[in-house]
Amino acid sequence: MTHLAGKAFKVLLLSSAATLMMVSAASAADVAIGAGCITGSSLRMRAEASTSSSVVMTLDKNTAVALLGKQDGWYHISYAGKTGYVSAGYLIEDQDGVFTSYGSINTDNVNVRSAASVDSDSLASLPKGTILTVNSLSDGWYAVTCKYGTTGYVRSDFVDLTSSNSSTTSQGSSVISTAKQFLGTRYVYGGSSPSGFDCSGFTMYIYGQYGVSLPHTATGQWQSSTGTKVWSVSALSTGDLVFFCDPSRSNGKACSHAGIYIGNGQFIHASSARSQGVVISSLYEDYYSRYFVGGKHI
Repeated sequence: MTHLAGKAFKVLLLSSAATLMMVSAASAADVAIGAGCITGSSLRMRAEASTSSSVVMTLDKNTAVALLGKQDGWYHISYAGKTGYVSAGYLIEDQDGVFTSYGSINTDNVNVRSAASVDSDSLASLPKGTILTVNSLSDGWYAVTCKYGTTGYVRSDFVDLTSSNSSTTSQGSSVISTAKQFLGTRYVYGGSSPSGFDCSGFTMYIYGQYGVSLPHTATGQWQSSTGTKVWSVSALSTGDLVFFCDPSRSNGKACSHAGIYIGNGQFIHASSARSQGVVISSLYEDYYSRYFVGGKHI
């Protein structure tokens, strides 16, 4: 039995014949033809099969991903609703189709089938965002276990593999709703009120509305005992704090900037750049991707 995403993963090599069979079997763009495990830390998923192509997202070591194809030393993969390419040197292919990961339903009214066929009985109909345990892959279908124990099959293009078994929390949604009320508020160094924020003043103020006391520095918030640290973008949940360290701005401290994750690779923060104030940015922008330190579940 092969396990992915933090579980022991048997390292076996596919024969060249099996690899060719897997590639030729891809009949639909987003139907998985295999599964794999990321072996490199902070591995960049590229938009195209080239190191000069733009970064779609970064992937943590031991992340389970769906394989869509292989070409010229690159794997075409899917993860968390994103597709792109990673170098074949940083991914191990699953050999027996049996692994453990989490998945999220990516469209509404998806049927859980009694067998891996659209002609089989429907055991349940799932709304978008439903979290499942994915147990194996065969002929483009995931064998899954639903929250209340129902087991069956879902076609792989209706499931996004993820590293988390929890959907967006109500507190996380509330935190983001509050934070977005201050979009456009001006940047003020040392500011921690609606008349003006700096980065840690903004995160401190927003979480203060929910009874959470945070220090008024990015490093202080990162190093405080409040919350649980996570180390990769793929492990973030809506409402998490996110931290960055630009050595040219940190004065030797652990962090130089902080914000709040809003989902889909984006975060809201008080930016001093060009007097932007409170804005939404992408964690996959070159600057933020390069200096990302980690996040915190509060």
